[in-house]
Amino acid sequence: MKDVTKENLEGIGCDEEQEKTNSRPLQTDWSSLNTMGLPGVVDASYRDPPSDQKLRLRSNCPLVETSNSIWNFQENEWRLTFVDGEETSLLYSKHEKIALQDFDGEVRPAIDVEQFLDQDCVLLLDEDVAVSQNYSSPAELVDLLLGRMGLSATVAEEAKTILFTNDSVPTLRRTIQAIYSSKDKSKGEFEYDESWVCTVADVPSLMKRHTAIIRLKQPTNMGDTCHDVQLFVLILCPVKEKSTKNGLETGRTFATLLADANIRRQLLEVTTDKEFKRLMLNRTQELIDEQRQSRAAVPIKLDSDVQSKTKSVETKKNIWKFGQFGQGIREDLCRRLPHYISDYVDGVVGQKTPQKVLSTTFFLYFACLLPAIAFGVLNDHNTHGKIGVKKVIMGQTIGGLFFAIFGGQPLLILLTTAPLALYIKVISSICDDFQLDFFAMYGCVGLWCAFFLLIFSLFNVSRLMHWCTRSTEEIFGLFISVAFCVDACRDTAKNFQKNFYSSQCQGENAITNITNSLSSSLTFYSWNDTRANDSAEAIADPNEEPMGVECNQASSVLFLLLMLGTVWLGVSIFNFKKTPFLSAGKREILADYALPIAVVTMSFVGSFFFREVKAEPFRYDDSENVFTVTPLERLPGLAIAGAMGLGFALSLLILMDQNISSAMVNTPLNNLKKGPAYHWDLFVMAILTAALSAVGLPWMHALVPHSPLHARALADVEERVHQGHVYQIIVRVRETRLTVLFSHILIGLSIMLLPYPLAYIPPAVLNGLFLYVAVTGLGGNQMFERISLFFTEQSAYPPNHYIRRVPQRKIHQFTGCQLAQLMLMCLFGFVPWPYMKMIFPVILLSLLPIRHLIVPRVVEDRFLKALDSSEH
Repeated sequence: MKDVTKENLEGIGCDEEQEKTNSRPLQTDWSSLNTMGLPGVVDASYRDPPSDQKLRLRSNCPLVETSNSIWNFQENEWRLTFVDGEETSLLYSKHEKIALQDFDGEVRPAIDVEQFLDQDCVLLLDEDVAVSQNYSSPAELVDLLLGRMGLSATVAEEAKTILFTNDSVPTLRRTIQAIYSSKDKSKGEFEYDESWVCTVADVPSLMKRHTAIIRLKQPTNMGDTCHDVQLFVLILCPVKEKSTKNGLETGRTFATLLADANIRRQLLEVTTDKEFKRLMLNRTQELIDEQRQSRAAVPIKLDSDVQSKTKSVETKKNIWKFGQFGQGIREDLCRRLPHYISDYVDGVVGQKTPQKVLSTTFFLYFACLLPAIAFGVLNDHNTHGKIGVKKVIMGQTIGGLFFAIFGGQPLLILLTTAPLALYIKVISSICDDFQLDFFAMYGCVGLWCAFFLLIFSLFNVSRLMHWCTRSTEEIFGLFISVAFCVDACRDTAKNFQKNFYSSQCQGENAITNITNSLSSSLTFYSWNDTRANDSAEAIADPNEEPMGVECNQASSVLFLLLMLGTVWLGVSIFNFKKTPFLSAGKREILADYALPIAVVTMSFVGSFFFREVKAEPFRYDDSENVFTVTPLERLPGLAIAGAMGLGFALSLLILMDQNISSAMVNTPLNNLKKGPAYHWDLFVMAILTAALSAVGLPWMHALVPHSPLHARALADVEERVHQGHVYQIIVRVRETRLTVLFSHILIGLSIMLLPYPLAYIPPAVLNGLFLYVAVTGLGGNQMFERISLFFTEQSAYPPNHYIRRVPQRKIHQFTGCQLAQLMLMCLFGFVPWPYMKMIFPVILLSLLPIRHLIVPRVVEDRFLKALDSSEH
């Protein structure tokens, strides 16, 4: 190809254009992070190409070879050099907008300034040095400041390597500058503030942060966008540093101060180091006051949820307005009735809605049926067979369908719980001690409870939840998770004590006895059937050892395997959506069915692959009457009075559990649109409790974490990033009644699956389900996140809102207060004396005054607003 010269360009028909790319580096800065919103250093000074450089045509002309460029491979990369020794490089430039620092809302900026002022030999104001030597480049200034910092030669060289792109192109990698933009944003006009520049670097071998500011006597030209630099800021930070103390955040603090022209003018006029430091400190305090006054006048939007949060606050004020008799119920009905039809339509119409409704239905089916079986076994043992599995499943079906149709908030999930089973046990013990009819006493306590719930709903007692903050909800939610774990561990310990550590497995006959433990499950079931000669079809009696079985260590090992396998498989599939495998839609579908897959899989493993290992199924009596009319006439007057006290304590428990569960569902983070119905839901619970008590079915109430998990299962979730903090937000929730209706219809039909095939679900899988619900219920619990901070390296702290706005010591103090309340609840919730557990509702109610009377004495209100707010 012939050379192209200026003389023959017109003959070819192309315009002349110098190709500067081959003769100069594309010198752009990686992250000119601008304090006031737009890119900083964009360009750099370019060299003219060599005089003998050949010309090349524009992109619409044929490429022409150049004879003076040489390609060679050195140091694992290609190099393009010219005959005169010049080399071409490529630089990647990235520009990012960062916000001005919030000195009032965040605690770290003021601390950064104070720590900077305490450092020695980092502030250079020696005008004689600036005059005698010409510091005209960033490299010279960096060398001077690194020497004043007292860093070792190795660390200084490493810092320069990180600060600059490379030796041949000494351009700063990461800088922060301010710009001034015009009022008309559409024009895109802006100017750089070229009087100062801040450069930051994260150095791996550095042990602590170093900040230096140098003031030049005369404005110095340091390249494009830095023509008149008089203030040069250098910030070095360790790589493993707390997210709020890294180089970018520290640089943002000093850049915010220097962005003010007034403070820069005053800094250039001071004559001593002390005046410089004093001026910086005073300006920091003034800026805090100015931002605080501005925030009070016009609230600053801290995140994208402020608008919805403001609406929720206004709604909450209307909800908790206390007025005349029944006012809360009327307001709830006016709020929810217009949406009643849409509660069904929203479960059919919409993108991904059928998929979400179907997966949530199966989730609720297993999440409600298996605990119903577990608590049915517990009630059967506590009441000597009066309330068994069949009654619990029937009560779950009736209660769930009734609340799904007539309840105000359809996302609430009703379930019988361990505290309710405890009350039933206490009633059974009282009846045994005083020779009272169990169903008469049970029905009387339930009717008294329904009466008090009716009074609570009519007189708007649910307004107490106005003082129930996020911290109280999280303490209760974490207590429920702990309770599930304790129940699972307790059942495991009982199984090991009964089988693995039994007396038959100890001593000389242990090896011989182990061989006797491997009996077929079919033989075990048939032996139980032949043993039951009367009408009761008892599959297994947990209090008796099967005939011929002396040592059964394999059963305990299998119990542990199935329980841990269920929770591991369920949680792994639930978190599968965070992996890169498959497509996003398929990952979401698989995660939605995590619980059903785990239960079915581990039940099959236990019943098929380990069928030779004897495993105890749950007790079931087919002759049990589902409905038993309460014979109140059999109770004496004193027993009725005693039942009133038990009923009042029970009503407090249902009041708190129901309203806390409802508050956790109606949190602003869930972005619900149709509003809550606290008072009406409590009224419906009063009617339901009276009906269940009248026919001898177990009580129930809204449960945590099932209710929040139900809302989460019906939600569309997106990931957001705010100031480096990655979190998930709920875009919308399908507020429908269909999931609860469908799931409880399936639960009702499951009675026909008793005793088989439901008997093939091992008790270990039930305990694994408890652990799964406990683990998945911890998601979004900030109290659990703050507890983990006790054992987390500071560099791994998430840069969320309370980490930025609250000192670390105050965060730990607040978490300690929550842990003390949690331990108080555990003390009365897990105490072995049943009568002492009766005051548990009072302990739960006491969390409200503790939060508002005691905790503010430990943590200031301005910090509580950040720690106890509905932010991510």
